[in-house]
Amino acid sequence: MPLRPPRAILFDLDGTLADTAPDLAAAANFLRSEHGLEPAPYEVLRPVASAGARGLIGAALDIHPGHAEYESLKVRFLDRYEANMVAHSKLFDSIPDMLAQLEARGIAWGIVTNKAARFTDALVPQIGLGHAACVVSGDTTPHPKPHPAPLLEAAKRLQLAPEDCWYVGDDLRDVQAGKAAGMPTVAAAWGYCGHTAPASWDADALLHEPQKLLELLGPSPT
Repeated sequence: MPLRPPRAILFDLDGTLADTAPDLAAAANFLRSEHGLEPAPYEVLRPVASAGARGLIGAALDIHPGHAEYESLKVRFLDRYEANMVAHSKLFDSIPDMLAQLEARGIAWGIVTNKAARFTDALVPQIGLGHAACVVSGDTTPHPKPHPAPLLEAAKRLQLAPEDCWYVGDDLRDVQAGKAAGMPTVAAAWGYCGHTAPASWDADALLHEPQKLLELLGPSPT
């Protein structure tokens, strides 16, 4: 069944709009160096980049929330990342053109991420996304994704009903949040995707490159 045409499209940030994994992986490998360990292979760290500190510390050191060292490692990881957020991060190829074409169609776009505002507020303008119609960070509402609260907040800021927005993300929790918010969901298979196949997420659409989103929208109105 074709998706209802949106008035706005909301995007996850890490792994959906921006390839931030190189700088996140570097922060994780900094922790390994402090433990006298060789760097973990990038291909091990990249899939968990969307999971932030939890995923990267787990992949790099096999230390998870609840472990006695986890909170102190998280502080070290976040401080290191904050100091080097835009060393190698960039928008995925074709994202700028795709966003420009959305604007040309009169479709607003915004960002809903679990990244804390401490990082989002600095990263978004530096990476070329400062013209987003709204930015909702992981600590903007009391609940991060997969709770629907951040998506509902974004719709509220855009003065739109949730069903008039699509949500695009590269993690299962993005699809879960979108569904809980009553939004059509698009799985971004070009992103990090964790260790589960995007085809198993039950998203309303599965895309392998950003430009396919424009095809999903159909012909541009004249």
